[in-house]
Amino acid sequence: MILTGPEIGARVKDGEIRIDPFDPGMLQPNSYDFRLDGRIGWYTTHVLDCGQENPFEEHTIPAGGLVLRPDRIYLASTRERIGSDHYVPIIRAKSSVARLGLFVHVTADLIDIGSHGQLTLQLHAVQPVRIYPGMLIGQVTFWTVTGEVALYDGKYQGSDGPRPSQIHRDFEASR
Repeated sequence: MILTGPEIGARVKDGEIRIDPFDPGMLQPNSYDFRLDGRIGWYTTHVLDCGQENPFEEHTIPAGGLVLRPDRIYLASTRERIGSDHYVPIIRAKSSVARLGLFVHVTADLIDIGSHGQLTLQLHAVQPVRIYPGMLIGQVTFWTVTGEVALYDGKYQGSDGPRPSQIHRDFEASR
């Protein structure tokens, strides 16, 4: 079951959900809005390799905005640090952003229970679109769980800023 906006606020207040910074004005009927941080990055090679670390560079989004091109994936982060040991966060684009053809998570919308930090957004533009630091870009919902809980303790725990793929570590672990 999904938490309502007021219930998200109550769970933030009692510490079962962490959102920092938290602004009650960003609560929606069944979600919490989040903002785009000022950091963004992209891979610097044309072909990406799942079996090795890919070159990645991080930049600051200028106050006047940054135009995203349709031919690449951009990794950015939420301004807020978000997580819960009690609920499963799922992220979505704001509908106003989606109506511009900007995907904010491509396919990775599920945040594991127990994961805490700035969320990495996988931005993909259908056509050129200008983004700005601090803009409302998405929303997070929180879902209840049933069954035994195993908290996330993976390679993206405690993320600060946009985190490039660490899939190559899965190859290293299986060797």
